[in-house]
Amino acid sequence: MKLLRKLGDRGLVYQTTAEEKLSELLDKPPLTFYIGFDATAESLHLGHLVPLMVARHLQEAGHRPIIVVGGGTAMVGDPSGRSTERTFEEAETISGWAESLKSQIRRFVDFDSRDDPALLLDNRDWLSTLGHIEFLRNVGRHFSVNRMLTAESVKKRLETGLSFLEFSYSLLQAYDFLYLFREYGCTLQVGGSDQWGNIVAGIELVRRTLGKEALGLTCPLVTTTSGEKMSKSQAGGAVWLDPDLTSPYDYYQFWINVDDKDVIHFLKLYTFIPMEEIAELSLLRGADIRKVKEKLAFEATSIVHGREEAEKARKASRALFGGKGAADEAPGLEIPRARLEQGVSYIDLFVESGLCGSRSEVRRLASQGGLYVRDRRIEDPSVRLEPETTPEKFLLRAGKKRYRRIVITG
Repeated sequence: MKLLRKLGDRGLVYQTTAEEKLSELLDKPPLTFYIGFDATAESLHLGHLVPLMVARHLQEAGHRPIIVVGGGTAMVGDPSGRSTERTFEEAETISGWAESLKSQIRRFVDFDSRDDPALLLDNRDWLSTLGHIEFLRNVGRHFSVNRMLTAESVKKRLETGLSFLEFSYSLLQAYDFLYLFREYGCTLQVGGSDQWGNIVAGIELVRRTLGKEALGLTCPLVTTTSGEKMSKSQAGGAVWLDPDLTSPYDYYQFWINVDDKDVIHFLKLYTFIPMEEIAELSLLRGADIRKVKEKLAFEATSIVHGREEAEKARKASRALFGGKGAADEAPGLEIPRARLEQGVSYIDLFVESGLCGSRSEVRRLASQGGLYVRDRRIEDPSVRLEPETTPEKFLLRAGKKRYRRIVITG
């Protein structure tokens, strides 16, 4: 029970099949397991990181990961957790996203330096070769439509509409498990708790087809104390793992700004800090919570972006928090002074700097008193900057804790 208990103590286990059998196998490596990520965007986000953390823990314990990028299943679309059908994307777009995800995933799992390294696969390689009639006869015959209709992901969609394409998704994911079991000896699938039905379908297909036992483990869909999904930022958008979509500084600041009540829980989930050290950090109170948040932010950012970027983000964050050198350390946006002559408004700055996602968001924050320039509240963001009086460097602030440095060049 050692490894499974370790994962449970860190909050990484939500549900398992055959718990005693799984626990026994986890304590006797090597076991081959897989985690799948559909290529539905160009980047993974914070919600995907929990199963990747499980993969790292299992690999460090001597088990072999298979990471499957769903270039095939992404063309169908998983109805789990959705109220409407996904946007239908072209095959070329999905292929591009799949390649992007593969490059990201290599940062979290070791595919090179071990005797039995992890595998990185794309299920399009085997799903695209399946004949429709062959698939229906060899796979579809093992599934009861009546039972499929009882799945939570299906029941929720029956009222709003569910295409046959999405309805068949669980069969394809189940086939993934069968294929990996047969070709690579993969006996365990790991996924988010919303994947429980799909995982169980794969276990059942392995049993019916091969007469053997496969296992499943799900991770919790992590939320904050306010009930907000951890895949979403406090500003309302996804917290991406791609530095071009969420910068290392913004990623660091996300952790600095989490609720005090969430800090210890997130240290367990999103870092590899030993539990003994986390127990000591949990005793800190008051102003010392800031130190714990810095620890969380630095370690979490190091895992995703590397220690060098984490150091830069920590230095910039400390400068902003302490008020010294803030205009030099915060992430910046450069604006040519010649452009000021053409007319640049505060709306332009807040949108182009990434502090706000749209012009309407800028106006909304201004009406709520949440926009600042050099600690001066901006009531009318449509006002244009004066070329002659605008300083070379200054800070924008949205809300209490989100900053951007503006540099006027030329």
